[in-house]
Amino acid sequence: MEVVAVLGASSDPNRYSYKAIELLKQYGHKPLAIHPRESEVLGLIVFSEIKQLTQQGLKVDTLTMYVNPALSSKYQQDILDLNPTRVIFNPGSENPLLEAALKEKGIKVEEACTLVLLRTGQF
Repeated sequence: MEVVAVLGASSDPNRYSYKAIELLKQYGHKPLAIHPRESEVLGLIVFSEIKQLTQQGLKVDTLTMYVNPALSSKYQQDILDLNPTRVIFNPGSENPLLEAALKEKGIKVEEACTLVLLRTGQF
């Protein structure tokens, strides 16, 4: 079971981050939801900050991004400190500067849709 942090988690069933959490659970992964203003998504308690995962000693295999580049730039140090094995930049979340910093640290980077990766067995 892979631990997958979802940055930009939403309780709105129409949002892709909601659908990603739903599919991650369905495919046997352990999603961790992150959003500063949400409290619960699909029965999961939502972390308000990335650094809460680090502070609790949680090891994250994949961080999947559902926030725009301006937001992810603000979280860059927290993401680097989290040190996930891989970061997936979903469509619209691409951030070349953050991607370069992740690669420099040896973190695998993918520009892909988490939903497609799961449904096609490429996750």
